[in-house]
Amino acid sequence: MNKWYVVQAMSGQEKKVKKAIEENRESQGMAGLVEEVLVPTENVAEVKRGQQRVSEKRLWPGYILVKMQLTDDSWQYIKGTNGVIGFLGGEKPNALSDQEVKEILEELKDKKKEVVHKHNIEVGDRVKITDGVFVNFMGTVIEVFYDKGRLSVMVSIFGRDTRVDDLEFWQVEQLPADAEIE
Repeated sequence: MNKWYVVQAMSGQEKKVKKAIEENRESQGMAGLVEEVLVPTENVAEVKRGQQRVSEKRLWPGYILVKMQLTDDSWQYIKGTNGVIGFLGGEKPNALSDQEVKEILEELKDKKKEVVHKHNIEVGDRVKITDGVFVNFMGTVIEVFYDKGRLSVMVSIFGRDTRVDDLEFWQVEQLPADAEIE
């Protein structure tokens, strides 16, 4: 019976490890024991130089999921793959429960359908401007243009509300919701 296990890989090498496990399982006689390898990812949108780019981001850097039958040979095969640190749980790894697997796979299916914005700034958020003419001013986000990677903030200058437009996401820092704006 094949079960899902969490395997720790060197961060940044998850896809290489997945490829190595999948490509070598035939020649190593593991085809019947190692069924599936999964690198959990989501699509993230980010605006750079005015262009929106969607990239794949790993949900759990340094971890992959392997559906396999755990035997001494299959354990050794996975452990011996370049980039693998080990199984979560060490010498006696525990398989994920059916419920955990169901929840993970449903979450991944949902994430494949949508694109997450890298900067989750929303109207009403409190921010501090970290770059430009209004550096160190704090205010409230009044408009967000995800497609352009820009936002507008209302700040108080000499007691008057002043709108600061055309700020890029990287030019502001989110403040805790309870932060006092001077």
